Amino acid sequence: MASAAYLETEENLEALISRIEQKSRKIETLLKQSKPVEALKTALEGSPLKTRDERCKSANWIVVHRAMMAIRDIDGMFNSLDTEYYDILMKYLYRGLSTGDRPTCDQCLKIHEKLTERAGLGCILRSLADTVNTV
Repeated sequence: MASAAYLETEENLEALISRIEQKSRKIETLLKQSKPVEALKTALEGSPLKTRDERCKSANWIVVHRAMMAIRDIDGMFNSLDTEYYDILMKYLYRGLSTGDRPTCDQCLKIHEKLTERAGLGCILRSLADTVNTV
């Protein structure tokens, strides 16, 4: 019985990886069309927050990172980005800062500054306090 639950979980993870791969292809298309904000929205939509599987988290981070690094007009991004994405974006910003990669950290800090101006300190507190929905 435990093996059946494991298989079901493994199937769910494979389905999740497949959805992330589809999302990645869509994001690449949007980036080629010079639509980085749409790419970021797509990357943040349906992020696998409740999974503990590192493959899924890493795969989705790569997708979000790709879209986030394409953003040049941060103020313009926030004019188009719905507030529902703010908390999840903050989580990904902290993940990006934890990489130690200079270009990633620079971009994350720029976005973090503007996001904090828009969403306030509550956004930071919610993203740090939420230990269930991790990226």
